[in-house]
Amino acid sequence: MKEKMYRFMQGRYGGDDLYRFLFAVALVCMVLNWFVKSSLLSFLVLLLLCFATYRVFSRNHSARYAENQKYLRATAKIRFWLERQKKLAQERKYHHIYTCPKCRQKIRIPKGKGKIMVRCPKCRHEFQKRS
Repeated sequence: MKEKMYRFMQGRYGGDDLYRFLFAVALVCMVLNWFVKSSLLSFLVLLLLCFATYRVFSRNHSARYAENQKYLRATAKIRFWLERQKKLAQERKYHHIYTCPKCRQKIRIPKGKGKIMVRCPKCRHEFQKRS
């Protein structure tokens, strides 16, 4: 069965970031529709799922790639911000992140060192913080 599916999908575009986004929006709308019970929302779910499925099984790679690139360009700032927030959350386990009072540069200080004098690498301003 796995080999049959592999042969069927050969030459087809497959899943990408836009497909995952469309599928996630369809699932959210489907769950929302359980509470609201709107025929318009049901139609939107059906439309999103059909378009996502069409994109997966399409053989027109250049058109699907162009659509995905438009989606990635449109969401680049949001994705960058989310990745930065995720990185900062991971760093907060072992570091404090302070901003320089003079130039607003973010400075990462290891936790557990007590009160220390921090020198900003950008403007060389010194200030005292607890790590």
